[in-house]
Amino acid sequence: MNLLKEMTLEEKAAQLMQLVAAFYDDGDEGQITGPMEAMGISEAEVNRAGSVLGVSEAEKIIKIQQAHLAKDRLGIPLLFMADIVHGFKTIFPIPLAMGCSWDTELAESSAAVAAKEAAVSGLHVTFAPMADLVRDPRWGRVMESTGEDPYLNALFARAMVRGFQGSDLTRDTSHVAACVKHFAAYGLAEGGRDYNTVDLSERSLREYYLPAYKAALDEGCEMVMTSFNTVDSIPASGNRKLMRDLLRGEWGFDGVLISDWAAIREMIAHGAAEDDREAALKAITAGVDIEMMTPTYVHHLPQLVAEGLVDEALVDEAVIRILELKEKLGLFDNPLRGADPEAEREVIYCDAHRQVAQELATKSCVLLKNEGVLPLHREQKVAVVGPFAQNGDILGSWSWAGSRETALQLGASMVKLAGDNVVLAEGNGIMSMSKEQLQQADAAVQEADVIVLALGEASEMSGEASSRSNIQLPGAQLQLIQAMKRHGKPLAVVLFNGRPLDLHGVIDQVDAVLEAWFPGSEGGAAIADLLYGVANPSGKLTMSFPYAVGQIPVYYNHYNTGRPKPAEDTEEKYVSQYLDIPNAPLLPFGYGLSYTTFDYSALELSSEVMTPEQSLKVTVEVRNTGELRGVETVQLYVRDIAGEVVRPMKELKDFHKVDLAPGETAKVVFELGEDKLRYYHSDLSFASDAGSFEVFVGPNSRDTLQARFRLIK
Repeated sequence: MNLLKEMTLEEKAAQLMQLVAAFYDDGDEGQITGPMEAMGISEAEVNRAGSVLGVSEAEKIIKIQQAHLAKDRLGIPLLFMADIVHGFKTIFPIPLAMGCSWDTELAESSAAVAAKEAAVSGLHVTFAPMADLVRDPRWGRVMESTGEDPYLNALFARAMVRGFQGSDLTRDTSHVAACVKHFAAYGLAEGGRDYNTVDLSERSLREYYLPAYKAALDEGCEMVMTSFNTVDSIPASGNRKLMRDLLRGEWGFDGVLISDWAAIREMIAHGAAEDDREAALKAITAGVDIEMMTPTYVHHLPQLVAEGLVDEALVDEAVIRILELKEKLGLFDNPLRGADPEAEREVIYCDAHRQVAQELATKSCVLLKNEGVLPLHREQKVAVVGPFAQNGDILGSWSWAGSRETALQLGASMVKLAGDNVVLAEGNGIMSMSKEQLQQADAAVQEADVIVLALGEASEMSGEASSRSNIQLPGAQLQLIQAMKRHGKPLAVVLFNGRPLDLHGVIDQVDAVLEAWFPGSEGGAAIADLLYGVANPSGKLTMSFPYAVGQIPVYYNHYNTGRPKPAEDTEEKYVSQYLDIPNAPLLPFGYGLSYTTFDYSALELSSEVMTPEQSLKVTVEVRNTGELRGVETVQLYVRDIAGEVVRPMKELKDFHKVDLAPGETAKVVFELGEDKLRYYHSDLSFASDAGSFEVFVGPNSRDTLQARFRLIK
């Protein structure tokens, strides 16, 4: 690129620096202000910065871009980036909830809506999708993942990239570039404690944690973000083997690699760099292009080059990748790409976008228990009690551009459907319950036929830096359940939360539980429709709910042991078990109820033998045996009986959705090929083994029909 030849080394280093919006004044002159002194950078360095983080609103971005171009010697436009994780202004369910929809097309639509709103506001890049596989609900950032399964996570990662980026970023200014994160294995932080150490074998890394990132890149994802954690005892932002050898070399990724917030400087705290200078050296050597919110590059790269410790070609290739992304986004020809204050007012939070949000929220909720209480009838007197009865805090973490004030609340949405038959009472706060609140709740339920308890976590209790060792509901809410239970009336709980919870004191005490997660802007309307049977729950869990925190990590695709427990109800001492709790989770991966029931039968394989050239057809009959129309997600799992390395007890390989009227039967057919049986061997080769396999089909990972076949090679 000719532009590169005109740049000084100092300008190149500054192009690799990303700063937050606080560095830019939003006044008419666009002066640079903010924490320059604290960060130790000069106004000249800020003037040459390559990208900005966290600005929103078209007018503000236009002013910043115009002011920057007036000062930049070469007229290189800024890139504007932000965390648009599950919606921009129109907020969708958190990604963990999206996963529970098992609807990748709808997830893609949500990303397209988010991109359209972000782009018209002037943004160019979103830090999404998060493709981290998660198995520990103590970690607050499980809310950002679609779950514990590598296959399903990969499907959602692809869908989100398609939705965010569209098919032509240059011509279509209604889409934004996607940045998959956090590379790699951030979801395995020890103890579920954020930013903590990650330690795993390379075989496990490739088998479980890398597939979803790779899927996003195969879909054309433009950027990758490094993770905060170590991988093989080396911080990701300075991990040459991970970034330079695997990501860039083996996978051929030639897009932009950005550090997470201050992650390059954090190599010092990790103990992998002595100072900023060494951190910069290790990061540029590893292949990190953009440094987010620390100045190690701008301060030290020119000197490192001058001393011969860094080849200027490494700096050049990083700059070229950034300039090429700006070119692909059309910024050199149109630096204000997409930013349009008038269109912004029409597009943001419009009815069409809200409709997509409500549909996704409806499909993301999971019915965990129902003993004849739901659906409600509009003529019933219903008391809605609890901290989320009249609460707009239903957007969840990473919804910074959304509005709690305009979010549709549960209580108001139920009143809209059933009018005066719905009575609302707070009952308690999220963490405490006063005598007055309890008296208010007791008064509200006196005339009620059914009590709906709206319970959960505050949004700040999950997300980044929000790990919890106790993942039960706060004690005040468990007390409220007991207080309402004394009235002797049917109890239904709606849960608002960002992680699987320990449900003791909840699921064993009430008649129905609907897991709503943090459902987004239209959550109240979606949940009200589900509670009153306007819609039928169809969500299925994509992360297991533990029986107790002592089991964690607990996940469906686990290995067996040399001494497996034969069954949960057997009494045998010298097997792999807990003495005080079951081995199995309370609720397994894939679990979710409906207001109707489904029966599985007639599982058949087209052959008892598979070859690399000849796949199998797996057929099962699914019948709606209830009285309502419903959607069932039919899931197919496989077990490799004996591998070169041990294999999981079950692995999801495919799923189909069927929409059945009462009494209707569907014949569901899966195609299972040899490619679905491959895995990473001890030498890291990716292949299948001849031998025996089991295939399982059912409504979840636990309750399945099974058959057996052999792979012959």
